Amino acid sequence: MSLSIIIPAKNESGAIGKVVSTAHEKYPDAEIIVVDDGSTDDTASVAANAGATVVHHPESLGNGAAVKAGARAATGEVLAFMDGDGQHDAAELAPLLARLDDGYDMAIGARDTGSHANVGRLFANGLYNAVASMMSSRKILDLTSGFRAVKADKFKRFLYLLPNGFSYPTTITMAFLRSGYPITFEPITADKRVGKSHIRPIRDGLRFFVIIFKIATLYAPLKVYLPISGLFFTTGIG
Repeated sequence: MSLSIIIPAKNESGAIGKVVSTAHEKYPDAEIIVVDDGSTDDTASVAANAGATVVHHPESLGNGAAVKAGARAATGEVLAFMDGDGQHDAAELAPLLARLDDGYDMAIGARDTGSHANVGRLFANGLYNAVASMMSSRKILDLTSGFRAVKADKFKRFLYLLPNGFSYPTTITMAFLRSGYPITFEPITADKRVGKSHIRPIRDGLRFFVIIFKIATLYAPLKVYLPISGLFFTTGIG
């Protein structure tokens, strides 16, 4: 199947050239789309010089908005998503794409413990994974990974659900699980990012939890409301 590699990027001029050139080297026939999310540096020109098709946002709309713009512009039957900060290696896409050939609709790169930026980020992601696993009745190995491959027709069905911020991986993973689409996880090692992270741990962390509960109440409301109603009932009886 034809492949489109989508790379959202904001102020990633120090890393985006290598990310695009490596993707071209590994997948010369793939369509490579870099979505420049209102960068104030040379991200767009560096990406274009490296061979990418660049989609411009005149202002920063958010990582999720960039992902959606890339998906709308893509023509491939399979979409692969990578970060533009140098953490992801296109060479690690091969096992994800192979899993799609096995019949899965989405394959997600699950980072090992050494791939997280710090202990706090590792703890937070572990907590998100545990909550999502409880809500979906499925073991979630990496809920927030931005490195994944997915069948385009399935992914585009959920564009209206995806937020504009950093919680798009959370939303699409939960939406696929609750819709009964098979997903799988493949181990990857993420390198240290080039430059400064755009994630704000407290604000975006709270958003991750809101997204998990929003999707859970949409697809499996009893898993949220039954325990709460049971608690209130027990308290009332007491």
